[in-house]
Amino acid sequence: MTSREQPVRRHSETQRTKENSGTETETCPECSGDIVGTDTEERTCTECGLVIDGQPIDTGPEWRAFNAAERDSKARTGAPMTNTLHDKGLSTTIGFDTTDVYGKAFDSRKRRQLHRLRRWNRRAQTEHARDRNLLQALGEIDRMASALGLPEPVRETASVIYRRALSADLLRGRSIEGMASAALYAAARHERVSRSIDEVTTVSRVDALEIKRAYRYIDRELGLGTPPAHPSEYVGRFASELDCAEETERLAREFIETVVEEGVHSGKSPVGIAASALYAASQVRDRQLTQAAISETADVSEVTIRLRYREIFSAVGIGNDR
Repeated sequence: MTSREQPVRRHSETQRTKENSGTETETCPECSGDIVGTDTEERTCTECGLVIDGQPIDTGPEWRAFNAAERDSKARTGAPMTNTLHDKGLSTTIGFDTTDVYGKAFDSRKRRQLHRLRRWNRRAQTEHARDRNLLQALGEIDRMASALGLPEPVRETASVIYRRALSADLLRGRSIEGMASAALYAAARHERVSRSIDEVTTVSRVDALEIKRAYRYIDRELGLGTPPAHPSEYVGRFASELDCAEETERLAREFIETVVEEGVHSGKSPVGIAASALYAASQVRDRQLTQAAISETADVSEVTIRLRYREIFSAVGIGNDR
């Protein structure tokens, strides 16, 4: 047997072993031979020697930092791109420094020149109507999200939804504030950090009816497929504001899961279900959570809480004599 025939025989034996074992393994694209090596090192074919992957490139910085100040001082890039700014953070900003790089003060001619450059730079950033629209709308989204305590991912998603609505020409005949509020409400629903329409209305510059209309419009036209709000999404926030015990919150979540499985929540406000579940759990655990306190926190009426918590007791098999 010659040396050239030996690899061919080994390859046929390897193929036969793989076919008999029935397992799928990665093979060489040239000769279907076995590949050795890991993702962090060079990977080669055992039959023909083809290099499948070389040493991966490290895309991180070449320097090390051990605290935030050192990391900021060594960084050579600006802030990352973000959809929450009308120009995505890629525009140039002319600072207000009055000295050059050597610490020498500018003369009056240079200061006037920089003032003119700053003014024209600001005008160039909002030259088009689309940029002015985004500047106002994204500012509104950021303001409302801060007032509602919504995290950064929700603001990013709301900005993307608004940009899509603007690109689809859905803002014609509608207010910027109404569409921005609707985009924020939809983003909160998508990120499972739900806020009710009433809560959004308290920080918005438009009424609840306009927000509802705008939300239904962009949800239908953009095909967002916004999932329905789940009552458990509100429990954590209500429990935190009411400072109730962890076991009470856990029991309220269990009540909600049972209610959802039984279909009792269908056609009812998830906010009312969440508030009533907390009250029902507090009654079982003998915690003194009053209907008035829960009503004020969740912004639902005490009548709603009384009706819903009895339905919850019925669904979980607890008597309504409490």
